[in-house]
Amino acid sequence: MMAALFAARGGAKVALLERNEKLGKKVYITGKGRCNVTNAADMEQFQRSIIRNPRFMYASFAQLDNRALMELVQSLGVPLKVERGERVFPVSDKASDVISALRRALEAAGVAVRLNARVSSLLTEDGSCRGVRMEDGGTLRSDAVILATGGVSYPSTGSTGDGHRMAEAAGHSVSALLPALVPIETVESWPGLLSGLSLKNVKLSAWVSTGKKEKRVYSELGEMLFTHFGVSGPLVLSLSSRLPEALDGVRLEIDLKPALDEQTLDARLLRDFREMSRKQLMTVADGLAPHSLAEQLLRLAGLSPAMPVNGVTAAQRAALLKIIKALPLHPARLRGFDEAIITRGGVNVKEINPSTLESRRLQGLYFAGELIDVDALTGGFNLQIAFSTGALAGKSAAEAQT
Repeated sequence: MMAALFAARGGAKVALLERNEKLGKKVYITGKGRCNVTNAADMEQFQRSIIRNPRFMYASFAQLDNRALMELVQSLGVPLKVERGERVFPVSDKASDVISALRRALEAAGVAVRLNARVSSLLTEDGSCRGVRMEDGGTLRSDAVILATGGVSYPSTGSTGDGHRMAEAAGHSVSALLPALVPIETVESWPGLLSGLSLKNVKLSAWVSTGKKEKRVYSELGEMLFTHFGVSGPLVLSLSSRLPEALDGVRLEIDLKPALDEQTLDARLLRDFREMSRKQLMTVADGLAPHSLAEQLLRLAGLSPAMPVNGVTAAQRAALLKIIKALPLHPARLRGFDEAIITRGGVNVKEINPSTLESRRLQGLYFAGELIDVDALTGGFNLQIAFSTGALAGKSAAEAQT
């Protein structure tokens, strides 16, 4: 939609080919139906939030950064608000308002929107892209084509890899497509016993072993959630994009009391033990974590919830302390594309001109959005990438024809 809008505003005659029965199905589900339009962070923070190929985005952000996007959306009649984490949403909390505004803008710009129109392949002539071939057998000739088909996450919205197949047919290489910003299944089964339990103000860390060396690849404070298969929540989703493709050498740790160092926490345990010396250990544990988690912590530390507090040895207290500060987990696999917010991987950025988003392999072919091998953390960053690349691709395609 953004590519079509900027191309039309650049003076081009534009047709938007939408395979679905309506526009914006992917936008509709962002932000849990509220549409996390962008993030209001400064551009330095924005760049740090892009995990793969952040430098590729310089020209796209110069064309349409987060401030310009917010101004554009509000000029189309959708007031915005900024919430925790600098996330930007419509004041109405309705993604449909954003989609409707963009649809009206497309109509005003003269874009011909064709719904239920699925493209099967690109038309190429003499090293240039000259249109598309439709699944119904028809063809549509043009001076340029912008591929903005998305990744392969949430395939029910129409993202089924069509764009990647067309890019490869045009001579482009596509890196491995992996689910990103996605929950994690764990080797351990005990998280399933705590399914639905949410943790706030904890620190999640991850290490990757390569040979004899171990490298920390992630450590952040925030919220997470235990599920029937493992873990989810904001911290986990962000972690999933930092992990290597092979998870064999990965270990996770949860610090349940990140505000307390081990010495301070140990002093607290000693105080609690003295005050409740005649009670069962479960009583002390309940003051450290929610009951179901507290019971699990004791069992992981090799302690019985029913044992008397005054019977706990120094070594047993140290074991409990270690579990609280470094609760171990091991990822078994990432959940699938049906649950992934975005797709990791895509068309090789070295084969795309970052200043115009035109293909270096096929003249007249442009790329925008999740199709490209660029991805970021959760919080509105990925939608901004889509809007910014769409704007630059549209403007570039229009300028090339004038």
